[in-house]
Amino acid sequence: QVQLVESGGGLVQAGGSLRLSCAASGRIRSINDMDWYRQAPGKQRELVASITSGSSTNYVDSVKGRFTISRDNAKKTVYLQMNSLKPEDTAVYYCKVVVATTSLYNWDTYWGQGTQVTISS
Repeated sequence: QVQLVESGGGLVQAGGSLRLSCAASGRIRSINDMDWYRQAPGKQRELVASITSGSSTNYVDSVKGRFTISRDNAKKTVYLQMNSLKPEDTAVYYCKVVVATTSLYNWDTYWGQGTQVTISS
C-alpha cells in the first residue's frame, strides 16, 4: 500500500505565504504525475497544479505567478509554494500521485487526506 501525508496548511493573512508538502511512502517503484487539488466549501474539487515525472508543470490560471509546484524524487515528496495568498485561495488542499507499486505497467492513483488552508482578509 501507499500512504500520502500532507502538511503545511494553516491560517494566514492575505498576502502571506504557505508551503504545502505531501510525502509518499510504502511500496513504491516509481511515481509519475504529482498534483495538487483544492476544494472550497460548496465548490467542486479543482486541479491547482501538476508536475510530471520530467518536472514539467502546469497551473490553473488563478494561481499562475503566485504558486509553484516542485518535487523531490529522492524524498518522494511534492511541494506547493503558495505566495501572495488571497481569501479565494481558502480551501482544503489535496495531493494526488500516480504510483507504480510492483510493475511499471500498472499505475494506481492515491490521494492525501487533505490539509486546510484559510486566508483571512
